[in-house]
Amino acid sequence: MIPPAVARLSRVWFPSGGIAASGLEDGHSKLLRAGLLRQSNAGMFHMLPLGRRVQDKVEGLVAGHMEELLAASRVSLSSISAESLWERSGRLDKVASELFRFSDRRDVAYLLAPTHEEEITSLVARSVKSYKELPLRLYQITRKYRDEFRPRHGLLRGREFIMKDLYTFDNSIESALETYDKVRAVYGRIFSDMRLPVLSAKASSGDMGGDLSHEYHLPTPLGEDRVVSCTSCDYVVNEEIAAPAAPEEAAADSPFEIWRGITKGRAKLVNVWYPKWTRSLGSGELREYTSQDLNLSAVKSIVPDLDTAVEDALPFWSAAVAAETRTATEVVNVIDSRLPSSLADSLGGLSPTLSSWPAALSPPATPLLVSSLYGMGNGSSALNFFRIRAGDECPQCSSGSLKVERAMELGHTFFLGTRYSEPLGAMTTMPPAGQPSPMQMGCHGIGISRVMGAAAEHLADKTGLNWPVAIAPYSCVIIPRKDADDSDAIQVYHQINGISGPGRRFLDVVLDDRQRPLPWKLTDADLIGFPVIVLLGREWRTARRVEVQCRRLGMKQAVEIADLPDVIGKLHASL
Repeated sequence: MIPPAVARLSRVWFPSGGIAASGLEDGHSKLLRAGLLRQSNAGMFHMLPLGRRVQDKVEGLVAGHMEELLAASRVSLSSISAESLWERSGRLDKVASELFRFSDRRDVAYLLAPTHEEEITSLVARSVKSYKELPLRLYQITRKYRDEFRPRHGLLRGREFIMKDLYTFDNSIESALETYDKVRAVYGRIFSDMRLPVLSAKASSGDMGGDLSHEYHLPTPLGEDRVVSCTSCDYVVNEEIAAPAAPEEAAADSPFEIWRGITKGRAKLVNVWYPKWTRSLGSGELREYTSQDLNLSAVKSIVPDLDTAVEDALPFWSAAVAAETRTATEVVNVIDSRLPSSLADSLGGLSPTLSSWPAALSPPATPLLVSSLYGMGNGSSALNFFRIRAGDECPQCSSGSLKVERAMELGHTFFLGTRYSEPLGAMTTMPPAGQPSPMQMGCHGIGISRVMGAAAEHLADKTGLNWPVAIAPYSCVIIPRKDADDSDAIQVYHQINGISGPGRRFLDVVLDDRQRPLPWKLTDADLIGFPVIVLLGREWRTARRVEVQCRRLGMKQAVEIADLPDVIGKLHASL
């Protein structure tokens, strides 16, 4: 039998170096500087060999859990989906602004799939007829496409990305909910293996549909979501669905403030009116608010097509009212319930009033409808437009206070029910009457490329990347001195590869045999983020001992070669 070849960095292409470190370098910049990826277009990236190894590790870990713990079968669906399917499901118009759309030479309309609920449901509808074929678990790991308005933060918000989708089909609601709970447990194990402190938060189902969903969030200042959790109980929710606090009273003589937004179709200007100062109902504490404190999800409950991604609405509204591009139809005034109701009366009518029209623009020649909505939302007459603040009371328990933190979504689980199975005809015959019954569905995603970007961002330090062993490009690198004998490095390599037990699970050793000075290779190893470094330096020459380094644990230890497997094994089991 031919022994496995020694993995050598001299045989791997990764253009590290050549890019200067910036003063405030984020994880994405380190991915570029370490040679793991390169940008191809806005929001799109080429994955280079070391980056591809990380991607393969994430995919392999996720796939293992899908198959071993959920008995799911892997499929590979086409990246091209027919618009007609999305019309049948009723989703096409809702997400049209984020789709890459095209037609073939016969003028048949297609799109690059941002997700595959329609395609998988259509496939199962054509293939599964009897309830005896359920439950069914199908998953894929594939490229997805979304025409993001503003791609940013590298892999964290891209236009082309790698996604794991699991689609589940059950006979009954009870069985589907059991599946949902099992998937949630498996997700916990996946993120635990990656050593990422992910929060599972109850969330809105949004355009996906269904009435039960959870998001899996990594707390980070770069996050676009806000997660609300209790210090005493298990209350963890996305801010979008957090129970609002009771509205405070507007302070006497508090000035009005206004925030302006615009709808996705650029037809409506949305003015949100709110008090600048309020007094807490409990303590009487005076609080100051700005537009940054507005809960846009609450505003969206009143104006569902509000484009929350637009930070400055006036340039878009200027184009909307222009004669040559006229799309504007209405000005909507949404008024916080703490303001006097007389304000709503003064803002209505068929012609824009001075108080509701942006000062930077002139009203259009053609009058617009101006509507005013006062204190409305979810049937409440006292809607609170302000975000929950840290320290507010928990709505679930009497003893806890709320913590609010920015977070990034890495995964999402949805119980869809019959949202797609009914319109797309995914039915089974059920005894005793044999009547067709729609399948109960779930869909469960993990952003593979986003996990890579999030792990890089969360674990990086000023020195470089710092991968957990489960998804590191190599979990251990051996670095000999430039004048060291290659046979010595190979001896150490095989000694480490002989590890057995828990530390073996994610073991992946590489020899850095590049003809570079030792300090350069050590700096490069720290930048790339190998979890464990084994150095054949001065100690090796004088006492045949290696130096084991682990930056995350702050460890530098001289180790006898006979003890090396035990030391490396324990490190790998804990990192």
